[in-house]
Amino acid sequence: MSSNIDLVIFGARGDLSKRKLFPALYHLDKAGLLADSVRIAGVAREDIDSIIFIEQTRTILENAVGESEWDETVWKRFSHRLQYIRIDFSQKKQFSALKEWSIEKRTIVYYMATPPSIFGSICKHLDEAGCVAKTSRIVLEKPIGHDLESSQEVNDTVGRYFPERNIYRIDHYLGKETVQNLLALRFANRMINSQWDNSCIDHVQITAAETVGIEGRWSYYDKVGQLRDMVQNHLLQLLCMVAMEPPNSLEADEIRAEKVKLLRALSPIDRDNVVSQAVRGQYAAGWVAGEPVVGYMEEEGCTGDSSNNETYVALKVYVDNWRWTGVPFYLRTGKRMKDKVTQVVITYKDNPHSLFPETDDEANNRLIINLQPNEGIQLEMVSKKQSLKQRMGVEKRTLNLDFFDSAGDSRIPDAYERLLLEVIKGDQWLFVSRDEIEASWRWCDTLLDAWVDKKVGTKSYSAGSWGPSKAEILIENDNRSWHED
Repeated sequence: MSSNIDLVIFGARGDLSKRKLFPALYHLDKAGLLADSVRIAGVAREDIDSIIFIEQTRTILENAVGESEWDETVWKRFSHRLQYIRIDFSQKKQFSALKEWSIEKRTIVYYMATPPSIFGSICKHLDEAGCVAKTSRIVLEKPIGHDLESSQEVNDTVGRYFPERNIYRIDHYLGKETVQNLLALRFANRMINSQWDNSCIDHVQITAAETVGIEGRWSYYDKVGQLRDMVQNHLLQLLCMVAMEPPNSLEADEIRAEKVKLLRALSPIDRDNVVSQAVRGQYAAGWVAGEPVVGYMEEEGCTGDSSNNETYVALKVYVDNWRWTGVPFYLRTGKRMKDKVTQVVITYKDNPHSLFPETDDEANNRLIINLQPNEGIQLEMVSKKQSLKQRMGVEKRTLNLDFFDSAGDSRIPDAYERLLLEVIKGDQWLFVSRDEIEASWRWCDTLLDAWVDKKVGTKSYSAGSWGPSKAEILIENDNRSWHED
């Protein structure tokens, strides 16, 4: 348990703070993982005082954590940590209020729950107000830029005031228990690790599907698209955790170094192969969960002009190294899809010869790693049918490890709980390094440039489906199919 920590949340009145940060901190306090000396300052520009801020935070937490998790004793302790500091982020003189609140010889952590466009000005004002010490840490939310050049500008600006060892770049997928369990699954189990290469694995699928649409962010999202919003960070990070080489230890530098190697080994998708290895889609009107929904171009905030922005991406990616040469990694992510699901599916190769002629063609061994909505791991394998009619009939069975049921707890900790705890402890193993950010942007920029160069448009798909038909063709051309429960 780390003490003498002050956490300052810029953007404390925003959606992220309300939905994720304050509930996560409450749960950490309830679990006894926040030292009594930890203080929390919410910083925003609204003209309210600490009393109102604390009252409103209570209402937010009661709704967020639910009646079963609410504890009045915990709230009383948690509320005594809180204080509100009103600062207009563009007014450097107002940062003196933060200097007055701070205490010497305590480690201060700045959490930027703000648009990245103002990271630089906030850092500059903090420095000029004398609020940045050698031990100060800063947490950055995505996106870190919109391409390689802009990401370098953001990192250069923040790096003027904070050394790399004190910069924590969030990818909340890395805070999920299942993603961390990938390390244990791969490197603590010899039976798994010994089969984890191109001699045994046929292909890998990584899916991150959402049922929601743009949710009122049309003007922002139309400048970003699904590749920048999801592939550059979340999906490539999952790919790293699946495919990277064993690190020498669980130290942050060792893990991050292996992820950088993997990103640099990705075969580029460029103008020569972009048509055969990448699909762009945009949702049209359809039905989601039995309710009619509008298409992307009818969403609130749409300018009315035609847009070639993608809300869906499917990719066939190769890793050019000794372990993975020849193994395709199929990535897909989209909005307004049939189900909300994030999962990794490892499909193993068939046996070179089958003793069981009645084996189902779809009876490959599969390792299915579910991240949401339910966290857990399933192993599909073949076993004998319980039957006297067939001599040795076989069928596919599933071994299921459900994290929720097996944990014996009432809930699985949210990713932000783990990430905030690691920031407080000063451990970067679940955070993304600058080298990773730049390597992933360098790869994505090549793909984005190829789309422009080849004038690749978006393929329409109905809301509530699994994406455009061309995405099916992408994988079916290889005599494979997307895994769908």
